[in-house]
Amino acid sequence: MKAIITNADSKSKRIKIKIPYQAKYWRSEVKQLRGIWWHGNQKLWSLPNTPENITALKLIIGENLEFQSSENAKSLPEFEMTPKIAYQLERMMTKLVLSAKSKHTITSYRSHILHYFAHFEDRDLTTVTKEEIEKYFYDIISNKGVSPSRQNIMINAIKYYHEKVLGQERTLYKITRPKKAHTLPEVLSEAEVYRLINSPTNIKHKAILYLLYSSGLRISEIVKLRIEDILSTEKQIFIKGAKGKKDRYTVLSDVTLEIIRDYYRLHKPSYWLFEGSEGGQYSTSSINKLFRKAAKATNTYEWAVPHTLRHSFATHLLQANVNLRYIQNLLGHESPETTQIYTHITNVNNDIVQSPLDRIMEKMNKNSKQ
Repeated sequence: MKAIITNADSKSKRIKIKIPYQAKYWRSEVKQLRGIWWHGNQKLWSLPNTPENITALKLIIGENLEFQSSENAKSLPEFEMTPKIAYQLERMMTKLVLSAKSKHTITSYRSHILHYFAHFEDRDLTTVTKEEIEKYFYDIISNKGVSPSRQNIMINAIKYYHEKVLGQERTLYKITRPKKAHTLPEVLSEAEVYRLINSPTNIKHKAILYLLYSSGLRISEIVKLRIEDILSTEKQIFIKGAKGKKDRYTVLSDVTLEIIRDYYRLHKPSYWLFEGSEGGQYSTSSINKLFRKAAKATNTYEWAVPHTLRHSFATHLLQANVNLRYIQNLLGHESPETTQIYTHITNVNNDIVQSPLDRIMEKMNKNSKQ
């Protein structure tokens, strides 16, 4: 029984460690190390690549610790883009575009369907059976160590091709899917949120962080906000064409509204609420960068990302006894099951909706006066 470490070279910021399921003692000890993080989809742990952590792992696991170069990590097989593969790909891309699929879906399906086309290049794809497709997956999973999340994308891409492009029956391709990992979302405490969103001195950066948290927005929704989407009188924000191409409304915090007004008076954006230096939408990469800067400045949990503020928004609403149905609508979840994951973190009762940021500010202001 071995524990496998990868990314242990000097250039890597974090190392990955895969611990056998049976090794309960190793796992319990490793979980105590600072900066440890569980990657449910990959079934492995990661932690900062420091000499102290390497030493700690050696002490815990001993001679059963095996180092593996990341260069030797398994990957999908290489293939040559032939005219036949290019033709099949063009058919797939045309259908995806005409179906108005998102750029993310199109990119994901493209990269995963190519290997399938290459594998069955000498076949008429209309004759490939369910059993042959499952055998293809078995070989990929066994020999290349593809994660469950990636397996699901591959299955979706192949199903889309056979059902939508080739027009075949859906029942023919009900492929066995890997069990999805159920991991709890990471959330920040109210005090951590307060420090993080107030860290930037740049008013635009502060307004973005305030909005991410106080309204539970996705980073992709922030960059698409128009000035007209801020409904100050109704204390709402209109989210146009969110995930799943669905419109929705979410709560507008009183405190955030004042920050937005200060930002607007200074920057005077023309159409998008947040614009780049040369006009147009502000980039998601810029938001990730400003978030990381604020997280580092406040010593916030190192694996926190902008989406962590959305998780924190939902969790803090539950802690404030807001009805789960309201939270589902604010987040834009199609299924209540998606929202119910937050009930594993806290208990809820019924109450009215109020942005948790306003509650934090009231508490902080009260404390400052005492």
